[in-house]
Amino acid sequence: MSMLTNTLGRYFAGRFVVAALGVFASIFLLLVLVDYIEMVRKTSGLASASAVMVAETSLFRVPQLLEKLTPFCMLIGAMMCYLALSRRLELVVARAAGVSAWQFISPALGSALLIGVIATVAYNPMSANLRELSKRMEAELFGSAPGGGIQDASGFWLNQVTSDGQTIINAARSEQQGVRLTGLTLFRFDTEQHFKERVEAREATLESGHWLFKGVRRFSLDAPPVDQASLEIPTTLTEAQVRNSFSTPETVSFWQLPSYIRSSESSGFATAGYRLQYHKLLAQPFLLAAMVMLAASVSLRFFRMGGVQKMVLSGVGAGFLLYVLSKVTEDLSKAELMHPIAAAWLPAVVGGLTGFLALLYQEDG
Repeated sequence: MSMLTNTLGRYFAGRFVVAALGVFASIFLLLVLVDYIEMVRKTSGLASASAVMVAETSLFRVPQLLEKLTPFCMLIGAMMCYLALSRRLELVVARAAGVSAWQFISPALGSALLIGVIATVAYNPMSANLRELSKRMEAELFGSAPGGGIQDASGFWLNQVTSDGQTIINAARSEQQGVRLTGLTLFRFDTEQHFKERVEAREATLESGHWLFKGVRRFSLDAPPVDQASLEIPTTLTEAQVRNSFSTPETVSFWQLPSYIRSSESSGFATAGYRLQYHKLLAQPFLLAAMVMLAASVSLRFFRMGGVQKMVLSGVGAGFLLYVLSKVTEDLSKAELMHPIAAAWLPAVVGGLTGFLALLYQEDG
């Protein structure tokens, strides 16, 4: 790692960081453009939707989507960096000066570790907060249209039973990990399981011992619809129970995950998803370093020896296989067939060892 402190090491590190950030920015702009076009299509019939607000909503949604692509940004950025250095014969000069492959890879590895730490402790909380803000803006855009807007499948469903009977709640959007819901439809039944009424509401907030619904319209079988400013429905649900139903581990920031794990454990809920997300974020710096190792193993061949397309396809293929491995281990962990720690760290270990062994073979140690 001594190369990090000299001029050549700083040069290699700078070239890698510029390439990785360039790939990151390019994918970011592409995702923003695609998401903006989709949002414009969905809001085309809403007179209250301004172009600026739609653009802000798309801009705030993309960082969390891009977070999942960060390892691929590192992989492609490292491949671009080393292929450019090889094309300009800078790697040839470095090798002729007695610099080994391990010495000019180490600056990129250190940079990848640093970028991974920043992504975990700073970028992840920022993307989670921006995602919550985008949900709030979506609620403002689609608040007058129950069930509309950006949602997952048929929205979110919740069933609660109290002394007054049963209430089935369907929400189009969830904010603050399920504490605030928008675009709601309720089906209420009495204690004998007879249909009582259907209720539509603009938004709802979980308060102590009850749900507070606002912008309410009530429909019953023997009376015309009735509009109300607000409606309170008793509930025995707690914030931890609601959070377990509506939130996903990806929407919880790195710094909040330990408290969510403790809260879910004390409430008797499964914590595998939260534990997996927490350890994935801890392993993220090492996964990015593993991507650099994989990129170096397919990109250090001299440019004039040909086979560049084959090298690029090999690197992309290795990254794709590593992504498949991470998805398989993630599904096994969520099904409680694999420990979250093993599921989170296995892709980083496999990717790092694969790149390390490939470089050992190429460089003869």
